[in-house]
Amino acid sequence: MIVKLLVEGGSMSPGPTLAQQLGPLGINLGQVISRVNEATSNFKGTKVPVELNVDPATKNFEITVRSPPVAELIKKELKLETASGDHKKIKAGNISIEQVIGIAKTKLGEALESNLKSMVKTVVGTCVSLGVLVESKEAVQVASEISEGKYDKEIKEGKTEPSEEKKKELESYFEKIKKDQDAKLKLAKEQAEAKEVKDDAKTKKAIEDVKKK
Repeated sequence: MIVKLLVEGGSMSPGPTLAQQLGPLGINLGQVISRVNEATSNFKGTKVPVELNVDPATKNFEITVRSPPVAELIKKELKLETASGDHKKIKAGNISIEQVIGIAKTKLGEALESNLKSMVKTVVGTCVSLGVLVESKEAVQVASEISEGKYDKEIKEGKTEPSEEKKKELESYFEKIKKDQDAKLKLAKEQAEAKEVKDDAKTKKAIEDVKKK
């Protein structure tokens, strides 16, 4: 019997959901947690798909660890705790095409895509929903460029690590973007707070006027 789980790498813990899934099988939950945490220790801080192949008769089980979802791999690569809450307005990071290719290689064997270029486009598509720039550009634009063959050389060579100089350029570009975003968010927050104070004052005055009548 196959039981599919999505766990925090190296940090699986007991809980109602886990008990509901595995309790009826009669296997040792403590042993499952210990072995899964050991098997996923390289993916700490990342959601990881895990399959348990359980033999109901003997209560023995085998663990298969799948690579994390593309979104989790992107967040891990960029050290992001969360993605953008509004990918159209807020950018969460800036990733290189080499890093995208690295993630695509990781997922290629498990995905429906038949070749690396298609998988690279899938990874870039996920960058769109996460609010992640690719090569300091909108991910949608890069997806089109991939179709046009702009990155065929990099994909063919299978490069997975940008140069230190390129890393710094991408980081520097994103810092400027983030600084601008933070300024806009701060202004929006101040305007919202000012409006709230103004609305409270109006409400208070309306109540006082009613009392005077």
